[in-house]
Amino acid sequence: MELWELTARESIRDIVARYNSLGDSGHITEMMCLFAPDAVLDVIGAESLCGREAIEVFFSSVAQQSQEKFRLQSLHHHTSTHQIDLVNKASAKGRSYFAVLTQDGLDHWGRYVDEYRCHNQGWQIQHRKVYVDGVTPGGWGDMRSR
Repeated sequence: MELWELTARESIRDIVARYNSLGDSGHITEMMCLFAPDAVLDVIGAESLCGREAIEVFFSSVAQQSQEKFRLQSLHHHTSTHQIDLVNKASAKGRSYFAVLTQDGLDHWGRYVDEYRCHNQGWQIQHRKVYVDGVTPGGWGDMRSR
């Protein structure tokens, strides 16, 4: 394995970790730097979001509802089994599982299917598909989809 491959893999792992920690702590503006300017976010079952602005509006709305409507005291996204396939020095694909915990326990879980690109700003998410595979009935994830 070459040095560029190791650097790319660690940079991509860092993006996913920062995505979770910034989102969970409500730092949505900072989280947007992880996305390419023309990124696409597909939450399966919802409308595709194109570009940082649309993605930021979506996450800001979710964060506001989480506090106002659902009174979340804690929110923790956990990812595992992160597979990264490097296509070339500027393109990669990834897959990982996620589980979301709130103060009430396991809330919802699923998969991220990602495409990453290395731009002038470094590695960023170019396209993220979010598959929610299950929810705890009555939980935050269940309520969000209503």
